[in-house]
Amino acid sequence: MSHTSYSHDRRPWRTRSLWSPLLAGAGIFALVLAALFRFFVPGQVVKFPLNEYEIMTLQGSGVSYFSAKQLTELSGVTMRATYTIKGEVGTSQALKRPGVAVWQSFVAIEDLTNRAPFQYTYAQFALDRRTGQIVPWTGNTVNAAHNLAASGQSYVWPIGTAKRTYQVYDRTALRPEPARFAGTATTAGIATYRFVESVTGQHVGSLTLPGSLVGSSATSVTLPEYYTATITYWVDPVTGDPLKISENELLTLRDSSGATRLVLLRGHLTTTPASVRTVAAPDRTSLGKIALFCTVIPLAALILGLVLLAAGLALSRRRRPSGQDELPERIPEEVLSSVG
Repeated sequence: MSHTSYSHDRRPWRTRSLWSPLLAGAGIFALVLAALFRFFVPGQVVKFPLNEYEIMTLQGSGVSYFSAKQLTELSGVTMRATYTIKGEVGTSQALKRPGVAVWQSFVAIEDLTNRAPFQYTYAQFALDRRTGQIVPWTGNTVNAAHNLAASGQSYVWPIGTAKRTYQVYDRTALRPEPARFAGTATTAGIATYRFVESVTGQHVGSLTLPGSLVGSSATSVTLPEYYTATITYWVDPVTGDPLKISENELLTLRDSSGATRLVLLRGHLTTTPASVRTVAAPDRTSLGKIALFCTVIPLAALILGLVLLAAGLALSRRRRPSGQDELPERIPEEVLSSVG
C-alpha cells in the first residue's frame, strides 16, 4: 500500500526539497544583482546629463571697473554676473560618444548701479559625463575662438569628488589652474568640499587704448593685461555640482616697468543666497538618484540575497526522515479495521 512521505513537521518532503534550491537560486540572483548595482549600473546611469540647464547669479558691491563707454574708471558700483549653462543635446548626439556631453555657457556681467553692461563671454566644451573634464574636440570654444588645447575641469567636478587638487579651466587665463582642497562646509544644507584657485599677476593679453587714459603723450598705446584672482568653489562631492562660487578678481594694465596704469576690474562677487537655493534643489534630486542606485538598491539586494541563500541552505541541510517517521503518527481506526 502506497502513502505520502511526511517530515516531522508533517509537510510533504518533496515540497520542502523543491523550496531549497529555489530559495538558494533566488539568493544567488539577488547577490549578483547587488554586485551589478554596486559596481556596474552606476557607471551607466549616474552621469552628467546631455540636457543640462542651470542659471547661477553672482553679485558684489564696491566694485571698480573701467567703463569703455564713458572712458573713465567707475568705483563703488554694484555688479552682477549671470552664468547660464545649457546642454546642446543635438551636438552631443552627433558626436556618437555616449560618455561625452557638449555644454555651452554664457556669462553676462552688468553694472547695476549705472544700469550698464560690462562684459559678455561665451564658451562651449565637450566634457566627460563622469569626470566633468574637458575632452579634446574641434568645437571647444572660448569667446568664438577655438581652443583645441583646453583641458581640466569644465563646468562641473567629478562625480565622487575627492579631497585633492584639481586642474580647473580658467576662461580668463585661458588655461587650467590648480584648485586646492581647502576644507569642508555646509551649503544650503548639503555637505560640500571647498576648493580655492589662486592666480597671481598672470599675463593674459594686451589692450590698445588712447594714451591720455594712462598718462601718455602718445596718441595710442598698447599695454599688457595682467590677471590676479582668488576663486573659491563649494562643490557637492557626491554629484560634482558647484553650489556656490566666490570670485575676487583684479584686471590691470601695466607699463614696461610693471607699474599699474589702469584698473580694468577690481571686485568681489559671490553667488547670491537665492541662487544657491535654486542650484541646490536639482542637486538634491541628483543626490537621491545616486543614493538609490549606489546604496539603497545594492544594500537591499545584498540583505535579501543573504537571507534567501541562508534559508535555502538551512532547508537543504535538514535530513530526509527515516522510514518509521514517514508513517502517520496515528493510523485511523477505519484503516485498521479494514486491514483486520
